[in-house]
Formats: sequence, C-alpha cells, structure tokens
Amino acid sequence: MQSLKQLTDYLTTDFLGGPKPWKFAWIINFQKAGTFLVVAWMMYVYQNYSTAAYVYLALHGSYGLVWLIKDLSFPDANWQRKITIGAGVLAFFAVLFWYWVIAWLLISQAQTPNYPLADNLWFALCIALCVLGCVVMIAADAQKHYTLKYHKGLIMDGVHRYIRHPNYLGEVMIYSSFGLLAWHWLAAVILLSVWLMVFVPNMRAKERSLSRYPEWQAYRERSGWLLPFL
Repeated sequence: MQSLKQLTDYLTTDFLGGPKPWKFAWIINFQKAGTFLVVAWMMYVYQNYSTAAYVYLALHGSYGLVWLIKDLSFPDANWQRKITIGAGVLAFFAVLFWYWVIAWLLISQAQTPNYPLADNLWFALCIALCVLGCVVMIAADAQKHYTLKYHKGLIMDGVHRYIRHPNYLGEVMIYSSFGLLAWHWLAAVILLSVWLMVFVPNMRAKERSLSRYPEWQAYRERSGWLLPFL
C-alpha cells in the first residue's frame, strides 16, 4: 500500500519531470469550476432536461462551487504543492475527468434510469446524501485548517472525535450521491477505483504520520476509520 502511495505521489507531482509551473489546486479547481457548465452543456447536447438531469446538475454543479468557496476560505495545504505539466495533465485525465463521465452516463441516456425506488424518493435520498456529505467534508476541513493554524498536533475532538478521516467520509458520501443518480455499473467502477487507489493510500499514509503522537494509539482504539467503531 505504501508503494502505491509513492507511485501516485510521483504520478501526480513529478510525472515526466521538468518545471513545475502550476499548483495541484489549480487543476482540481479547474475541474470543480467547470462542472456546472460541462453538465449543462451535456444536457443541451443530448436534449435531456429530465428531473434526474436537473437534480444532477444542481448537486454536482453546486458541489463544485462549494469546493471553490472552501478553497478560497481555508485552502488545503496538500493541494498547494507545485507539480509538473505532465502530472497536471495526468491528474486531470486519469482521475478528475472521470467524474464528468458519471454525469455523461446519466445524461446521455434517453430515459431516466430504472431506480430501485420511486424516482422522487431516490432523488430525495441522493440530495440528502450530498448535502450531508458537504457538511461533513466542510466541517472536517475547516476544523483541521483552523486547529492546526494555532495548535499543531493530533486532532481528537469535533468531527474527528469518533472518525479519523471525516473529510474522506464526506467526499465518499458526495460522490456516492452522483453515482446513485447515474445508476450505472461504470459509475460504481469509477468511484471504487478512485477510492481504492487514491483515498485509501492517502488515509493510510496519514495514519502512519499521526502514529508519531503518544496519544495516537488510544485515539485509534476509540475511533473509527470512516464510520464510528469501524
């Protein structure tokens, strides 16, 4: 797992070598800012103005704007590193671009997917999941940013009290809502691939770093990885 983290760090930071003219955050923010326009363009191209398409536009498009507000207010230090041109292009097309594919899977269909529940109930479930995910993600990132700004060390209270990686939990909830709206096997493959190849190695690397604190073991035993007591 550590070797996978080293590989992904190389691919997203130093791929192909050369100068490092841009920040990783710029690549991420470009994708986030463009999502609303891209999804709206897909709706126009496929003439899909269904309720499902509009719900997807509202959720994924608004999430992109939420991310930009978060980045302006309390930017994540992990995304401020400079990367090579090759790493930026690779990060966009190997990971971020595929989030737009999830939108395409839904909007390119002539009919609304055959959801397991009534459409209105399914939409309500996806909206609730996305909103709650945004709250968890924003609360976790804000707590981490402002706590570490004034006090370095292990964060064991607030949204981190029972969950060690609440920001990743929020992201999983958000993107799960998009995948559930698309209701396509490829959406599940895309999300699981990102979670297993990017999220999990990052979480394991974070835990290795936090293990240097004396109180880590006690905190680990009373908290869950992504869910309480899990």
